[in-house]
Amino acid sequence: MLAQRTEQVTGLGPMDIKFTNRLSYKQARLTVLVGFILGTLLSLIQIGIDYASEDASINREIQALMKISHDTASRIAYNIDTELAQELTGGLLKSPAVLRAQLIDNNDTVLADVQRPRLQSRYRPLSDFLFGEQRQFQDRLFLAHMPKDYLGTLYLDVDTYAFGGRFLDRAGVTLVNGFARSLVLTGILLALFYLMLTKPLVTVIAALSGNDARTPRQTRVDCPKGHENDEIGVLVRVANQQFVSMATEIQQRRTAENRLTQYLNELEDIVSARTDELKASNSRLSLSNQELDEARQRALDMAQARAAFLANMSHEIRTPLNGMLGMIALALDSGLAAEQRQQLSIAHDSGKVLVELLNDILDLSKFDAGQLELERIPFDLGAMVEDTANLLSQNAAPSVELTCLIAPDFPSTVLGDPTRVRQIVSNLLSNALKFTRFGRVDVRLSSIVGGVRLEVCDTGIGIPEEAQARIFQPFTQAGAGITRQYGGTGLGLALTRNLCKAMQGRLNIHSETGFGSRFSADLPLPTHTEAIPPAPLSGRVVALGNAGSGLAELLGQLLPRWGLDYTRHDSAAELAGSTVDLLITDDLDHVLDLRPGILAPILLVTAYGNFLPSEQAAQLAPLQQLARPLARNALYQTLRRTLLGEPSAPLPHEVPTSQALRARVLLVEDNPVNQLVAKGMLGKLGCQVQVAAHGVEALECLEQEDFDLVLMDCNMPVMDGYEASRRIRQGGRWPELPIVALTANAMPEERERCRAAGMNDYLAKPFRREELLALIDHWVPLSA
Repeated sequence: MLAQRTEQVTGLGPMDIKFTNRLSYKQARLTVLVGFILGTLLSLIQIGIDYASEDASINREIQALMKISHDTASRIAYNIDTELAQELTGGLLKSPAVLRAQLIDNNDTVLADVQRPRLQSRYRPLSDFLFGEQRQFQDRLFLAHMPKDYLGTLYLDVDTYAFGGRFLDRAGVTLVNGFARSLVLTGILLALFYLMLTKPLVTVIAALSGNDARTPRQTRVDCPKGHENDEIGVLVRVANQQFVSMATEIQQRRTAENRLTQYLNELEDIVSARTDELKASNSRLSLSNQELDEARQRALDMAQARAAFLANMSHEIRTPLNGMLGMIALALDSGLAAEQRQQLSIAHDSGKVLVELLNDILDLSKFDAGQLELERIPFDLGAMVEDTANLLSQNAAPSVELTCLIAPDFPSTVLGDPTRVRQIVSNLLSNALKFTRFGRVDVRLSSIVGGVRLEVCDTGIGIPEEAQARIFQPFTQAGAGITRQYGGTGLGLALTRNLCKAMQGRLNIHSETGFGSRFSADLPLPTHTEAIPPAPLSGRVVALGNAGSGLAELLGQLLPRWGLDYTRHDSAAELAGSTVDLLITDDLDHVLDLRPGILAPILLVTAYGNFLPSEQAAQLAPLQQLARPLARNALYQTLRRTLLGEPSAPLPHEVPTSQALRARVLLVEDNPVNQLVAKGMLGKLGCQVQVAAHGVEALECLEQEDFDLVLMDCNMPVMDGYEASRRIRQGGRWPELPIVALTANAMPEERERCRAAGMNDYLAKPFRREELLALIDHWVPLSA
């Protein structure tokens, strides 16, 4: 590369540089340009001053001319001498600037009016632009001894070109002189810069071009005379130093190249040996990759087999569970002895526990397979927490107080997956109730930045610090003794933590052995609808009970915000002589002692299934009874009925008791037990049911009769539910007919498969009558 550069430099002669690229030309050009700009600015300033002077001279000269003619014109106007007026105006017209002269008397009689044409020139437009095309002057005529007597007016029209042409001539001379000075200055500076700068540099370039830095001898360039101490002398000294350094470096590089050639020969031998080793390694790596591909394929086959196994297991277990739970539910609706009802209730609860265990196992398998999908829809989280707590309250020990404490400003609805959030609430609450035998279990719900916080606090056995990390592992509890004493599978907390992570949330635990536990789940559920305060109430409400109870905390949080005058007392003796609109208590042991000393209505809050018998309730009339945990809406409606005397509102999804036809339903189901279960539930809901054992029979029924809803099982002989649904949609005769899938396959892809076949909704087995009623209310509303 160094040799190439040297050849390029030596091939460039000093006179090969273009004239416009030389330093002397560039420096002279810059100097002249600056001088030309400054000279032009000064010339323009001079022209501007001359213009102002010339513009003022027009008015001065014409005013002087009119002043000279004033007395003569005044006497002519006084004597009304037209002949003299003609002579005067003719004399004024001899001035080169005057185009027209006019003299009139005080009666507006024209005594003289003479004029001549304007001069024409190619520069006239520029003059007219600068000074105007023409100007008119007038002089009021009077005699010196009678200045107030008006005798007439002398008018003069002046052509400004006489002055403008003179100005333009001077301006042109000024500009030409400036340009000529710039040219002369350019030539002088160009010669000076060439002699002082370009010529010495050309000499140095010629000397450098004649030297070859590749030669081993040291070279030297002579400095031009007179430039030993200026920049050119410094340039020559630096060049001489560089020649010395380059010659030394070239010699060193030649030595290094010889050594490098020797190293390259040795390296070729090493590379050849290593190449043979790499070929052997590549052969072994190819064999390993083949084994890894085979292992990966086996893993995929195993995952598919596991998914198929889970789907089949879900179907095979849920189908008999649906029949068992459905039949038990139907039996519980019939007239039974107390002992039989208790036995069937225990069997029904055990079946529900088995369904929950199956759901937990399937959800964990979805996490492992990465198949869990989350919805994002608005739902009422507060009502969901209260409903879930109400369902699980039957699992609470008799001496445990279960309370739902929802912040008054908590949003009405939030955005998220209600099914998965309900699982979190249910698992945490079930865990707290299982390990708490005395005290309180509180479910708290509040808003935080970016979401909500769900807390479940209990006064149970607590969790040792060393076991707190272990309890989140599947099928693991705090200790073997826990499993023997309390039971359980150890799946709930593992699933809850996975659900929180899937929602981008966080699950925290704070626990101490013997003092209870607090599980806190922070979930990013944004607000969809802000809290809507209910209509205010009025009245005085008194609560009797312990200040540290959950009921006291709930009432103290809600009732004042509803506009009620609320106080709490430890005993009824403190109420002597006071007026009360409603008394609330949870003291079941002493509630009968309140009558007849207290005449106000009583609201008794009891544990699940612990209501007073009818004869005792009659002694306390007027009496309202609510089970723990108190729901906000139920408490509010009870207060409205008691304090305002309003009738009770119907409960949502209340099972109809009339015998009127609710809907005509086609049930497509091949399992005889499930047929009986569904027919029994639908019959109690006021529906007329037609049963078909498979898809072909269902199509025949649709051809013969009209139906409001089709409940379609998916796995059937002859024709399954997917094909039957596709045939119904392709037929075109029933485009608006709702088709709801009834399937025991709870895997996530099953819902999409049903929708792809043309089904409108999905209900997994085993299902409850409330779920079936909600489905009918949605697809066959009462107003239809």
